[in-house]
Amino acid sequence: MEQAERRRYLIQYLLAESKRKVAVPADEYGQKRLLRALCNIRLPGATSDEFLRVQDAYLQEEIRHRGVTAVSDLVPVRGDFYLWKGDITTLRCDGIVNAANPQMLGCFCPNHGCIDNAIHSFSGVRLREECAELMRAQGRDEEVGHAKITHAYNLPCRYILHTVGPVVTGVLTQKHKTDLANCYRSCLTLADEYHLAELAFCCISTGEYRFPNEAAAQIALQTVSAYKAQNNSQIKVVFNVFKEEDYAIYARLLGAD
Repeated sequence: MEQAERRRYLIQYLLAESKRKVAVPADEYGQKRLLRALCNIRLPGATSDEFLRVQDAYLQEEIRHRGVTAVSDLVPVRGDFYLWKGDITTLRCDGIVNAANPQMLGCFCPNHGCIDNAIHSFSGVRLREECAELMRAQGRDEEVGHAKITHAYNLPCRYILHTVGPVVTGVLTQKHKTDLANCYRSCLTLADEYHLAELAFCCISTGEYRFPNEAAAQIALQTVSAYKAQNNSQIKVVFNVFKEEDYAIYARLLGAD
C-alpha cells in the first residue's frame, strides 16, 4: 500500500465505523485533516488488526517524512539539560511529557493545535484506549500535578508521561506554582521508576491553561534541578519548546543566549 492508499483506507474505515457520511476531499491536505479529525473524535475502543496495521504503517511513514531528531544528536546546554525547539512528536528519546487534561483521554477537538492533540494524533488510536484503561482502573479524573505513563506506539520515543497542569484563570497564585512544580516532580519520579535515560518536557500549562511563560520556565528549571540534586538522578532532561518566545526565555535562564 502506498501512503495515499493507506490514508483513504483509514478514512473509509473510520467513516463506516462511526456511520458518518462525509465527502472525502480529493486533495492530500484535506484528506489528512479529515483523517486526523476522525481520529480525534473517536471514542476509545478496540479496532481491527488490519486497521492497526495500516494505521501504524501510515503514521510511521508520516513521522519519517517529517524527520526524527534523536536526543543523542543534541548538545547539552548545561550539565544534563538540553534545550530544543521543535515538534516533540518527532523526538527520539526514552520519554516525552504530554500536557493532558483531567480525563486523560486526549483532545477530542478536531485538528486542535494543542500538544495533547498532536501526541494522540501521531501516536495512534491505541494510545487513547490505553489511557481509558488506566482511567477506568482509577475510577476518577486525574488530579492536577499527578502523572501517568503509557506506551508511545508510533512515536519515536519509548514512553509518554501524561500530566495535568494547573489552569490559570486570574492572578497567578502560590497554589498554581506548587501544582506546576508537582507536575515536573511527578514526571521525573515516574521516569526514574521506569529507568528512563532521557525525558523531554513540553512547556506544561503555558498554552491553553494560560500559565505565564516566564514563571513556568523558572519553576521548571528550579524543580528539575532540585529533584536531580535531591535524588542523585542521572536522567537527561530536554526542555522542548515550540515558540520562539519560550526558546528565548529558556536560553536566557540556562545561560545559553
